[in-house]
Amino acid sequence: MASTVLNAPNSVQRINGLDCGSYVGLKRSPNSNFLCVRTSANVRSPRLFVVRASEEHDAHMKKLGRSDAECEAAVVAGNIPEAPPVPPKPASPAGTPVVPLLPLSRRPRRNRRSPAMRASFQETNLSPSNFVYPLFIHEGEEDTPIGAMPGCYRLGWRHGLLEEVSKARDVGVNSVVLFPKVPDALKTPTGDEAYNDNGLVPRTIRLLKDKYPDLVIYTDVALDPYSSDGHDGIVREDGVIMNDETVHQLCKQAVSQARAGADVVSPSDMMDGRVGAIRRALDAEGFYHVSIMSYTAKYASSFYGPFREALDSNPRFGDKKTYQMNPANYREALIETREDESEGADILLVKPGLPYLDIIRLLRDNSPLPIAAYQVSGEYSMIKAGGVLKMIDEEKVMMESLMCLRRAGADIILTYFALQAARCLCGERR
Repeated sequence: MASTVLNAPNSVQRINGLDCGSYVGLKRSPNSNFLCVRTSANVRSPRLFVVRASEEHDAHMKKLGRSDAECEAAVVAGNIPEAPPVPPKPASPAGTPVVPLLPLSRRPRRNRRSPAMRASFQETNLSPSNFVYPLFIHEGEEDTPIGAMPGCYRLGWRHGLLEEVSKARDVGVNSVVLFPKVPDALKTPTGDEAYNDNGLVPRTIRLLKDKYPDLVIYTDVALDPYSSDGHDGIVREDGVIMNDETVHQLCKQAVSQARAGADVVSPSDMMDGRVGAIRRALDAEGFYHVSIMSYTAKYASSFYGPFREALDSNPRFGDKKTYQMNPANYREALIETREDESEGADILLVKPGLPYLDIIRLLRDNSPLPIAAYQVSGEYSMIKAGGVLKMIDEEKVMMESLMCLRRAGADIILTYFALQAARCLCGERR
């Protein structure tokens, strides 16, 4: 039976009903060499190699009715069947110097010489299932654009949010993390609104779980969206961020979110001892099934600016350097890792992402727990701005940056590119 080898098409259209969660690797786009390989056999999709019977070739290679022994005897007698000729050696361009071969026993380029070879040996894969989509919500009904984050909005929790989640699920992104824009009138020095069971976040969780029961919902556990001071903890009159008193509030916040239906609570405050305290509080209320994703290595970074505009949560005074980590420190991340592991964290997160690839790798090499990376607002906005100014190819840089986070050791990536990147992986253009 004849077979043909076909190259992957330059443009792959979206397939209705496609489960993007079964994809590994990167889809081949018109301007890149990335390849998307499907692991499920249930739905046929474009591949690099397609081997099938060819009626046209079968017409030229008719069977002669010989037995295996007769075919072998013919070859032994010198009656060799016709086959395509050996292809000629490609000619070098004029002026190419004639040099002796380098005495190399190993030539790594051999494993990179074709799309099929590159796909076979690709070490890191990227899938929509690796993404957690951060979504900003507010009490309004309209979706409000965020100036510093092109393409991102404060979504109305009853309307725009549901639409955005539906779009994400269509391309295989089934995990979201919620960040609320809380009305100023509800903010207090102690952030009591954080554990209001009928507050914006618990209401939103209940709505999403009612509409999409299998949606994985992550929540942010910190006081800064609810604090009149804009800090992640309670502020003493001398400006000191109070640790243990803040942890007490965070435990109540985490329990409230779990009660509403959160799957993963994510303390981002960087208070000492909060993971263990939250674990005990959740277990005491029967929420032993709720996971904790700890912001283990959250640095006092300048990459957070656009996020704070999105939530209107800038500190009223000072900075966050007494609780977030010094960007100059590497070994300190191991201290935080060991503490969070011993206190019961289920997932360890590094924030920001791309500027801290070494920290992601450090945690990956020193912990068996899943590692998360947060590609923060500043990273997102820089790529968007570079794309708008035509300084970079936005799509290629986006996909490369996400692949770099995976290569460094991240199992999941919190990224504002989740929807856009998943569409690229699934071959959809919007």
